[in-house]
Formats: sequence, C-alpha cells, structure tokens
Amino acid sequence: MRSMKKVIILLLAVLPTIAAGQTRISRKTPMNKEITMPLQKLTQFYTYLSGSYIDSLDMGKLTEDAIKKMLSELDPHSSYFSVEEMKGMRESMQGNFSGIGVQINMVDDTLHIESVISGGPSEKAGLLPNDRIVTVNDTLVTGWKQNDIVARLRGVKGSSVNIGIIRPGESEQLNFSIIRDNIPINTVDAAYKPDKKTGYIKVNRFAHTTMKEMEEAFDNLGNIDGLILDLRGNGGGLLAEAIEMAGFFLSKDHVIVSTDGRVVRPEQYKSEDNGKFRKGKLVVLVDEFSASASEIVSGALQDWDRAVIVGRRTYGKGLVQRQYPLVDGSAVNITVSRYLTPVGRAIQRPFKKGDKEGYMRDFEMRFKNDTAALPHIDSTAFYTTLRLGKKVYGGGGITPDYIVEADTSKSSSYERQLTAKGIYREYVSSYLDRNRNAIMSEYGDFESFRNNFKVTDEMLEELAALAEKRSIVADEDGLSESRISINIRSIIASTLWSTSEAYQILNENDPIYLKGIDVIRNWKKMADGIATDHI
Repeated sequence: MRSMKKVIILLLAVLPTIAAGQTRISRKTPMNKEITMPLQKLTQFYTYLSGSYIDSLDMGKLTEDAIKKMLSELDPHSSYFSVEEMKGMRESMQGNFSGIGVQINMVDDTLHIESVISGGPSEKAGLLPNDRIVTVNDTLVTGWKQNDIVARLRGVKGSSVNIGIIRPGESEQLNFSIIRDNIPINTVDAAYKPDKKTGYIKVNRFAHTTMKEMEEAFDNLGNIDGLILDLRGNGGGLLAEAIEMAGFFLSKDHVIVSTDGRVVRPEQYKSEDNGKFRKGKLVVLVDEFSASASEIVSGALQDWDRAVIVGRRTYGKGLVQRQYPLVDGSAVNITVSRYLTPVGRAIQRPFKKGDKEGYMRDFEMRFKNDTAALPHIDSTAFYTTLRLGKKVYGGGGITPDYIVEADTSKSSSYERQLTAKGIYREYVSSYLDRNRNAIMSEYGDFESFRNNFKVTDEMLEELAALAEKRSIVADEDGLSESRISINIRSIIASTLWSTSEAYQILNENDPIYLKGIDVIRNWKKMADGIATDHI
C-alpha cells in the first residue's frame, strides 16, 4: 500500500507539467468531417438527454464523467481536473499561500502543530510546536478532517483568524488572534555539507520558486568542488524550472530536452547561459519516483557526460501535456507530444492505450522484481554526446550509471505500518512534551545531538506500546531490523531544528546516498571521465 499511495501522489505531482502557453498548437489543424461529425453527434445526444429523460439529471456531473471516461481511453497522463483541484494546483505551483505559518499533523482526531515557520504569523503570535488546535473562530474542530481545518486556517492575506489551542503542561485553553500572511512552500528540503568540499541539495519538486531556492542553498554551501543533487521522490513540475536547473550545470546553448508530437510543432530547449556550477564533480540521485522534470534534468546531464547518475531507474513519465481551461474553471491536460533527451531517448515508458490499471501494475512490479531496473530491459542503445560516447538506454525512464537495488532487509511490515498510521510522529510529539528541555540542555546543538543521542530500549518499548494501542501488533523482528531508530531521531531533529538536519540523519545509512558519496570521493576511479569542466 505504501508504494501505491506514493504512486498516486507522484501522478498528482507530475501531471500539470506544462502550463498553458508553453506549447503551441498549429492553427492549421484541419476541421474535416471526421472531426465535426462526432462533435455534432455528441451535441445532439446532450440535447436529447437533458430535454427528454424521464427523471431530472445532474448534467454537470454527467459531463464530467463523460470527459473522464474519454480521457481514460487514451494515455496514462491525459486527465481532467475539477475547479477545486485547479485551485490547489495553482497554490502549490506559485510557491506561497496565505495562512498562519505552521506545519501540522493529525493525531487522535486533533490537529497538532509539528513546527512553527520562522518569521511567520504563528511564531509572532506565540504558538509553539506540540500545541494542539481545538477551535478555529470559536468553532470546535476536534474530530474534523484535516483538510477542512486547513481550509479554515487559510484565508486572505491580512485577515485574522482566532485559534484556541491546548498546550502540554497548561491546564486551560489558550487563545490567539493571528493575522494571515503569505507563507513560503519550500521545494528545497535540505542543503548541507557532508564534508568540507562536498555539498548536498534535496529538491522535492519543480515550482516557480525552485531555482531561486536552489541558488540560495548553493550559495550558502560556500566553496565546494562536488555536489550531490538529490531528485529522489521528485515527481516533476514546471518545465521552465527543469530547463534552468539543468542549465545550472551546463555551458550555454546546450540542448536540454526536445519535444516531438503529431500536431504540436517540435521544439528544442537549450541552456541560456553558462551555468553557475558547470565546473565541479556532480552526482544526481534518482529512484523510481523521480519523474518528468526530474528525468529531464538527469537525462540531459547524463547525455552530456556532465553527471554520474546513481540510484534506480526513474519512473518514465515523458509525455507532454497542454492544459486547456474549461468554462467553469476546471481544466483538461491533454497529451500533445513526447519528451526526448539530447541524444533522442524517449523518457516515457511503454503503455497500452486505455489500460491505466496495467500501466500502474507494471510500475508496481518494480518492487517485486528489482531486475526491472536493469539496463537489459531495453535493447535500444544510445550514446552520450560530449566526450565519452558512453552507452545509455532508452525504453522509458533514465537508467542510472550506478544501480543501487532496493534494500528491503532494513524495512519491515511493522515499520511501514508505523509510518502509515502516524505512530512515529505521535510518539515523538509525546516524547518531546516530556523531554524537549532536557534534550536541548544536554545536547545544545544539532551536531552534538546527531553524534550522541541514542534511541533507548525504553523508547522502543514506549513506541511499541503506543502502536499496540493503535491496533498494530508488536513485532520484535520489525523493531530490531528496521530503520525505526533512525526515523525517530530524524523526526526529533526536524522538530527541534529543520528538515536539513532530519535528512542528515536519514542519509546516514541510505545506500543510494552512500553510493553517491563514494562516487564523489573516488571520482577518478568511479566517474570514468565524466566532465568536471563543462565547455
């Protein structure tokens, strides 16, 4: 279920990859009888149905259902988006929204504040991590769905919202009046230096603010001669940001991606300037959830012999959608062309029209048979362009230079249930209620915490007891063999410091990350001529 859930999240993230106006449809498309007759037929049917059917009909819903059904018979990525879905997508791509500035999590039907965004409205008002939101504008919201509470917390910039919270250690409800403001939605999750000369940047998606965030993160790293760019789990986003990111590592006028379709005019997208980090060791981390814009970046850098790609074969989402608005504010994303890497590799993995279930099932098979990640899945060979003439493979997705097979030995069904049911965060919230001051007093800063804090047997027993209370059966093997201790430490680090510190802990024993570090530190041996000075 974990992988299916992530696939759903992935597809929601990657579908709106091309905003209106980024591709051009020829105005000379012929409107012949083969096109006009079906349209007249559909209009006649709609008129007869709405005017003659025995019972009253919701014609709006029937129309939406018809559109969805027609699109379902095509490729896996042509889709319909309702008015509400379009509103949410616009917010996520803009990189900011008006709200109160907290990160939240639902625990036991109550919304907990996990962290308070620095400089945001809630910090200024005095809210703290682990506060529980119980009322919004004097309405009791305990037991509400998280999305419904969030909708009440968001609003017009400058407007106020009254919030009642329960704070651990306080006997009475505390009330706050908070003035909403624009809140950044960061697309760079983490940036830090594994060593004095190497940087690490984790990008979760491609939105309007991504390259601004990335350049700021890169500048803050200071003097480095190697960079690990982590695009794992990055489901894509805006094409323009992907082109700019690839160009960050290339010289001017290098093709990054091209498109090819039946009606849409073929286009090539090139780097506009000499990239800021075109000189230096570069490793890109990818996995099966890296899609669309992530594949454009990793494919371009691999084709130009500019980076070493490490991880597992990417998702294979290389169909270009053009978004067409509909009269009520909804929209359809219609596939109009394909993405090709600089040497002509198609990014899109194979599919059968109308068989979305089979398309998803084929992806699920990667987790049952990891040999699907190996290069021999496709006999179509291409060769890189700059200096090496290295063999790379088509057939869908980007196949890494170093494949790191999935390591399931450190995971367990028990551990996955703890994640899915929010037990980790519930436990850490409770643990910090009791121990926050002691941790900060004993360790002081993150470095001391990372090097010295240990998850004790007592903590694991408390976690297991909480899980059992939430109907998750105790599993001693799962406790001893999984990443439970790392997950607890990372969530504590995220709560007390930031996601950058959390990723430093998560990456400690991550095989893909460690392989990337190995490549950077043994560049001459493992990079095999990959360019560190792109000309």
